[in-house]
Amino acid sequence: MFRELARKNKQIHDEECIALLRSETRGVLSVLGDDDYPYGMPMNHYYNDEDGCIYFHCGMSGHRLDALMRHNKVSYCVCDGGYRNEGEWAWHVRSVIVFGRMEIIRDRDTIIEIAEKLSRKFTQDEAYIQKEISLFAHGTLILKLIPEHICGKLVVEA
Repeated sequence: MFRELARKNKQIHDEECIALLRSETRGVLSVLGDDDYPYGMPMNHYYNDEDGCIYFHCGMSGHRLDALMRHNKVSYCVCDGGYRNEGEWAWHVRSVIVFGRMEIIRDRDTIIEIAEKLSRKFTQDEAYIQKEISLFAHGTLILKLIPEHICGKLVVEA
């Protein structure tokens, strides 16, 4: 169902893909938007080791949510910051694309639990996290990306 990489020598191992999803803070989520146009948006994410799913937060309405309610298949792309080898000008960049289906979670306890975990990717300030959750959790949904295919590669931008 999912295509293989054309340049297999660029493919990174599954463990590297998961490590990238754990460590990077954001990527681009793509959905099937209005009039079947692709709609991609930058998103923060939390990779959950317990279930292998990727979680996002979103508001109670909007283009993204409307698209997901019509069609739950998505892709999510994450890239690292890259690196250069000594004496080279070309960047080496790892990327991961996750294909899967998105579930919309409306359960308040789950929203709070995931919002806390997502927030801790950015700050360990518990007082700040709890304040933000108390102010905004009531107007927040959680999106759960259930992966069906994960593929990553390392490219040299030369």
